[in-house]
Amino acid sequence: MKKSYSYTVCALLSLLSALTLQAGTTNRPAATSQTIDCKEGIRRRSAEDRKIYTLDQLREIEQLYQVANKQWRTPEAKESLKTLIAQYPKANRTGCALLYMGQMSSGEEKETYLKQAIKDFGDCFYGDGVQVGAYARYHLGHYYQSIGKKKEAKQLFDEIRKDYPTAVTHKGKALVESLPKE
Repeated sequence: MKKSYSYTVCALLSLLSALTLQAGTTNRPAATSQTIDCKEGIRRRSAEDRKIYTLDQLREIEQLYQVANKQWRTPEAKESLKTLIAQYPKANRTGCALLYMGQMSSGEEKETYLKQAIKDFGDCFYGDGVQVGAYARYHLGHYYQSIGKKKEAKQLFDEIRKDYPTAVTHKGKALVESLPKE
């Protein structure tokens, strides 16, 4: 219940941010470092979404995404996320959807989703400030550890320490504090 409530609140904050900024704001250029202030990152990605998608499309994106929050790991959740990924390939929530799919999947499918989230959606954010690029690396690193790919796992964890030192978990805890010791 807490997880669903937390994600719903975060999603609503993201949608509210997008709707509030619908009138338009001046966008600052993206930070040169991978570490991005989460509020600025959310604002920037929301502004990008508003340039690409209509208000109705933004609502549909959020509705598709919320199915996964309310029905975590169900076939309906996966189908809804797959629809979101296919229909809205540039949306901020697509990065979140890919990360969710990676968390819900196993084996090569898990690896594929997480790698795509890192490669194509690393600058996306959840409404609670979790950065997709950092969190996907975290999950992929743990997956690699579980299948004995220690070197690949260490590389991902080192990238988090170096490039995402201020990244957080969904509980607001520093992601680097959740990493295995070096």
